Amino acid sequence: MNFDKHRVEPGTAVDLSAMATECIEPYADKSQAKDDLEDNVEKLADLQNLLYAESKHALLIILQAMDAGGKDGTIRHVMGGFNPQGVHVASFKVPTRREIAHDYLWRIHKHTPGRGEISIFNRSHYEDVLVVRVNNLVPPEMWSKRYDHINEFERLLADSGVTIRKFFLHISKREQKERFDARLEDPRKHWKFSSGDLKVREQWDDYMEAYETVLSKCSTSYAPWYVIPSDRRWDRNLVVSQ
Repeated sequence: MNFDKHRVEPGTAVDLSAMATECIEPYADKSQAKDDLEDNVEKLADLQNLLYAESKHALLIILQAMDAGGKDGTIRHVMGGFNPQGVHVASFKVPTRREIAHDYLWRIHKHTPGRGEISIFNRSHYEDVLVVRVNNLVPPEMWSKRYDHINEFERLLADSGVTIRKFFLHISKREQKERFDARLEDPRKHWKFSSGDLKVREQWDDYMEAYETVLSKCSTSYAPWYVIPSDRRWDRNLVVSQ
């Protein structure tokens, strides 16, 4: 499989409606991909040991997706082989009063990985050009400057020895509905659903436009974006692990 085809080349104008939400090849079903995923997870664990032992570099993994896009599942199935002692998972929700009193990247920077460490962002600083933009939380002249801020912030991290990999888990609106329905039907998954999810779903087109801008403006040689077909979970897991 050509995994590089999922990478957004710098300067590319991204049209998500033209990008697949399912991989077509080379695997016909989950069972065929299972062995390769297991091999990749094992390799990742070995590479983490080297990362920790050398203590020269760090890894930052950024996951973004629409609600029910599979961020938690990706962490569980792809990064589950990591030694938890060397991994930090951060989720960025509504900023606190103290966080709002600082610049919007202040709360992000303290969660970036030190040498030998891995940080996983379940949502990230990109919320400040996604949620903020779609819901008009700050004026356009403010959030429009943030793409350059973010690129320079990520350049600083890269220059400091942090390898950055950013994954947009691309699901279809149809698949999102099926996952919402499954959560409502299973009492064990009710906690994953909130009425706010429906409001965001109504803003689907606005979010797609916001994501397209993010992917077009903020995929760089030092911090590339990958658009991962995610309607099928096992496709998603295999591509991200690779």
